[in-house]
Amino acid sequence: MSKPIDYDAPRRPAVDGDDDSLEELTARGTAAQSPTVDLDEAEAAENFELPGADLTDEELTVAVVPMQPDEFRCSRCFLVHHRSQLAAQPGGREVCQECS
Repeated sequence: MSKPIDYDAPRRPAVDGDDDSLEELTARGTAAQSPTVDLDEAEAAENFELPGADLTDEELTVAVVPMQPDEFRCSRCFLVHHRSQLAAQPGGREVCQECS
């Protein structure tokens, strides 16, 4: 039977046979890092929509699907739910499980 692996145990990186100094390891680590990319901030900001942005010229379209026979509208939250979410009908009012 093989020995179980302790995945929480600290791991040591594989090191070549020579003992490197801390300065050499630090220099080697900074040299191996990828170079920074110089981005134009204005160009990067064009792709982001900010909250409160003026959307008066934008046309939004949403497909409206009529309520199905196996659905109901909750009388408290006014959301359409499947009949399996129906919790109670106090006074003839349909209420979902989340609102009850």
